[in-house]
Amino acid sequence: MKVNVKSWHAVAQWQWDTGNDQDDDPEGDVCGICRVPYEGCCPACKVPGDDCPLIWGECSHVFHMHCLLKWISTSSSKQQCPMDRRTWVTAERKVGGSKT
Repeated sequence: MKVNVKSWHAVAQWQWDTGNDQDDDPEGDVCGICRVPYEGCCPACKVPGDDCPLIWGECSHVFHMHCLLKWISTSSSKQQCPMDRRTWVTAERKVGGSKT
C-alpha cells in the first residue's frame, strides 16, 4: 500500500525555559509586572521571542526585560525587585543547573 501526502500543515509551539516545572503553576508563568505569559510579548513589543527577552534577578524572579527596565526607571521603584522589594541585581540565567 502506497500513501501519497498531498498537503501538510506543520504546527509548533515554543516557550521560554525558566527552570520552573510546568506542574507547579496551573496558570503558567507570567511576568509579574505586566501579567502577560513569558511566551507572549510585553506591552512595548509587537512580536514575542528574542526581541522581547526575559531577565532573571538574583532573587530568582523573572520578568520581561522591557517591563523590568521600565519599572526600574521609575523613582518609586527604588531600584528594587517588584515582587519582594530586595535591591534588584541581575543574575546569570540558570536553567537546569547550568548557567547560560
